[in-house]
Amino acid sequence: MVEPIRWGILATGNIASTYVEDLALLDDCQVTAVASRSSERAAAFAEKFDIPHAWDSVQALAQDDEVDIVYVATPHSHHYIPTIQLLEAGKHVLCEKAFAYNASQAKTMFNVAREHQRFLMEAMWTRCNPAIREMRRAIREGMIGDVIAVHANFALHGDFPPEHRLRNPELAGGALLDLGIYPITLAHLVLGVPDSISAESMMSPEGVDEYTAVTMRYPRAIAQLSCSFIGGASNTATISGTKGRIELQGLLHRPSGYTLTRYDEQPREFEAPYVGNGYVHEALEVHRALRQDRLESTLVPPSSTIEVMEILDEVRGQIKLHYPGETRPL
Repeated sequence: MVEPIRWGILATGNIASTYVEDLALLDDCQVTAVASRSSERAAAFAEKFDIPHAWDSVQALAQDDEVDIVYVATPHSHHYIPTIQLLEAGKHVLCEKAFAYNASQAKTMFNVAREHQRFLMEAMWTRCNPAIREMRRAIREGMIGDVIAVHANFALHGDFPPEHRLRNPELAGGALLDLGIYPITLAHLVLGVPDSISAESMMSPEGVDEYTAVTMRYPRAIAQLSCSFIGGASNTATISGTKGRIELQGLLHRPSGYTLTRYDEQPREFEAPYVGNGYVHEALEVHRALRQDRLESTLVPPSSTIEVMEILDEVRGQIKLHYPGETRPL
């Protein structure tokens, strides 16, 4: 019988809970520890999911000998230093998106991982999604010809108070890093690094972007992308080519299939459902890498994470979005 991969969880919010629920669907892993700045929240989370160890600090989690890999589910502002601490302690790490404040920090994180021979991956579940992988295959096989455009949007609407992570500059809030990373990742997945970027934004009273529109120009293609937490267009994506187009089914960050329309032909539906809440496929990619003694993912390679972070950096520069806690690498 294969030895289980032992997971630690850093943070106890909604995304951490959802991820643990999906890990329970796999038979080759165990969640052995959870950590939070609040010992009470850690204990409650551990009790809810029957986790043996509950810690009140990153340092305690890093020293837990029964943890192989840690899922970092803290806000963007608290990814950089905890990830480095965990890597230096010998833990593998799956770190939520946005991976860091900026590309400079992301590069340092991957350098530390290589130095300590630890696996590190951005938790960009979209790149591991079955429908996205099938979409990429169809594009590679020329089903829509040469890609000429990507249109994608991710918008929320809710009564988010000023202290909410989406509005809070101290937590690296704003639509761009939390929501815009998805359409930007999709465009990057299909078209790569753009030749030029143009961005406009509406800022919130707290000083973060509440609506951002981005145009990315390529030699023979254009990506038009937007993100918002004050409402907006439906959360869909269309990839257009010289011979047809692909429209993702469902939410662009977690599609369940796609519609392929070749010009002058009837649309065809392709189903590629995800398992559980959709995080299973991300966890499977981590498990494959660890089982094969690989330190980098092939579905979410460090190069893609850094290139997307560089795009986000350029957009933030244009819309003048800077976070008070942002620092350069140590």
